[in-house]
Amino acid sequence: NEYKSYLRAHRMPREIITVQVGQCGNQIGMEFWKQLCAEHGISADGILEDYATDGTDRKDVFFYQADDEHYIPRAVLLDLEPRVINTITKESAYASLFNPENIYMSKHGGGAGNIWASGYTQADGLYEDIFDIIDREADGSDNLEGFVMSHSIAGGTGSGMGSYILERLNDRFPKKLIQTYSVFPQTAEASDVVVQPYNSLLTLKRLTQSADCVVVLDNTALNRIASERLKIPNPTLDQINQLVSTIMAASTTTLRYPGYMNNDLIGLIAALIPTPRLHFLMTGYTPLTLDAKVSNVRKTTVLDVMRRLLQSKNIMVSTPRDRRHNHCYVSILNIIQGEVDPTQVHKSLQRIRERKLANFIPWGPASIQVALSKKSPYIKTAHRVSGLMLANHTSIASLFNKTLTQYDRLKARGAFLEQFKKEKIFSESLEEFDSAREVVQQLIDEYTSATKEDYKMFTGLSEKLSNMNTRS
Repeated sequence: NEYKSYLRAHRMPREIITVQVGQCGNQIGMEFWKQLCAEHGISADGILEDYATDGTDRKDVFFYQADDEHYIPRAVLLDLEPRVINTITKESAYASLFNPENIYMSKHGGGAGNIWASGYTQADGLYEDIFDIIDREADGSDNLEGFVMSHSIAGGTGSGMGSYILERLNDRFPKKLIQTYSVFPQTAEASDVVVQPYNSLLTLKRLTQSADCVVVLDNTALNRIASERLKIPNPTLDQINQLVSTIMAASTTTLRYPGYMNNDLIGLIAALIPTPRLHFLMTGYTPLTLDAKVSNVRKTTVLDVMRRLLQSKNIMVSTPRDRRHNHCYVSILNIIQGEVDPTQVHKSLQRIRERKLANFIPWGPASIQVALSKKSPYIKTAHRVSGLMLANHTSIASLFNKTLTQYDRLKARGAFLEQFKKEKIFSESLEEFDSAREVVQQLIDEYTSATKEDYKMFTGLSEKLSNMNTRS
């Protein structure tokens, strides 16, 4: 009986609600929905195109149909200032795509002033308004699997309001998966947001404690890839957001074009995250295309695609070489799109293993997992095969270490703390900073210890994995 109910659950679409928070979250969310509409043959106003009526895709994972049968995204759009959402809902071709009841903008429209504490406090005051929307959307799902949040960790709304929503989602929907696409700021150059290290550290604490999976989108690497791989000298924000939407759409293809494996979010996540804290993923994609720009890739056999995915120049997180630690892969999942013969996959994995192109943790299985997925029949591409790598790699600790270093430098000077002290969470003390720093340091330590042979399975692992497998 349990097996039958499992099969029934997995035949039904597992719906996912996206929550877009702040300026960056709504901008990359919009690009994601443009990509999904194109891949499913849905017009900008939600009407299914005539050529797409016989598709075997699963639109209802991310969309539902209104009474007049047009498709509406399962999306919640949140911001504390109106500019970006107004651009989406009043000026873009997709103005009528979203459910207007699922859009919340702060009535005063003043934003969070790039202060995490302001975003967090304002979100607390708007709790009922925000969760009325999220609860209604969840109640409208037959078989909700979880939530996907898009946001930035550097500003005020995406970081502060995003942090608050993560905590409340975790409390309110303890059996649902929570995945985020989190944009990390450029670290090499001076930021417009002087308190960026504070915002990033406080958000990282919530991403560690309240998310099941975090896909890290590193602005430093995205800009490098756009300029070096796609030969765009000064990539625009729109172009960077298109790169992000490519990653987001490709990482959900097995959910929307299901096969016999990885056809739900838990399947994807369980394959990549062996212990609860090690849930920060980096991505790679090849061949890259952006507008009229196409990366200089001519041949796309399965082996070529899988080999390129392992090259650091294609990975969308900048992690410098750290000679003190033998950083390695914890796990890899390659999603290969296109018409692919499974025997090619087997041969490619064998070649990669023989040439030792990927170093894995010494305490776990050293294998690359592969999911084959169809391409959308409605989008013509120049390449026969494309691939996305979702990888759990211990070197991601260096990204968190940069955040700590920048935080320590700023905090040592006692700089810019007055704006934080104005908010309730910091009104009596600055202990929340110390707590966040401790959580992030423990995260770095755990990723570092995962490189060693004597890494021990942490307490609660079997219980957590058991819970993940029984979530519904």
